[in-house]
Amino acid sequence: MIKAVIFDMFETLITHFQCPLYFGEQMALDAGIPEKDFAAVWDPTGKDRTLGKMTFEEALERTLRENGRYTRELFEEIRSKRIETKKECFRLVHPDVLPLLSALKVRGLSIGLISNCFSEEVPVIKESVLYPFFDAACLSYEEGIMKPDRAIFARCLERLGAEPYECIYVGDGGSRELETAREIGMPTYQAVWYLHDYPDQVCGRKDDFIQLEGPLDLLDYIQ
Repeated sequence: MIKAVIFDMFETLITHFQCPLYFGEQMALDAGIPEKDFAAVWDPTGKDRTLGKMTFEEALERTLRENGRYTRELFEEIRSKRIETKKECFRLVHPDVLPLLSALKVRGLSIGLISNCFSEEVPVIKESVLYPFFDAACLSYEEGIMKPDRAIFARCLERLGAEPYECIYVGDGGSRELETAREIGMPTYQAVWYLHDYPDQVCGRKDDFIQLEGPLDLLDYIQ
């Protein structure tokens, strides 16, 4: 019997692609720094930012300073724009995501979240309309571990009080999350509903997993 469902966040419950992107390429443009020079400093900070060893602000300041472009005004402009684009993602949730989460609660299931995320995303996630649905939320920035490490899955399962075979995992497939969930014995499904409108995402369809074309399709697999 299924007792719980664990979701990925980005490109599963919400997507970056419904609002203007604001990643390294866009920040470099606003900073007046060639993209390759910006990336040379910014990209290596990605793992530390995901594991809670460096904040977004620390990485941004380092990138601007090492490229000779730091001013307080420019720093604040980019910081504010980054946070606002993150907030915008949560204002544009797929129309069937909240009905799905509500239906799971009505069925008496617990809901978990495992998300690789950065410092600037943590408060946005916690202030979102989605967050109250989660009985356990493992955010990599806070936990100090990230997908596909099995430890973050084990931690979420422990907090939910569920064995792997009692808990479904749903994600878009980034960070080898689906493979890890399956390896530890979780029934695993790929969320592809955001791929319908945004097919150019890095993680496409994975044919060796059952694909959910819409959020509510998950209910067909819960007995």
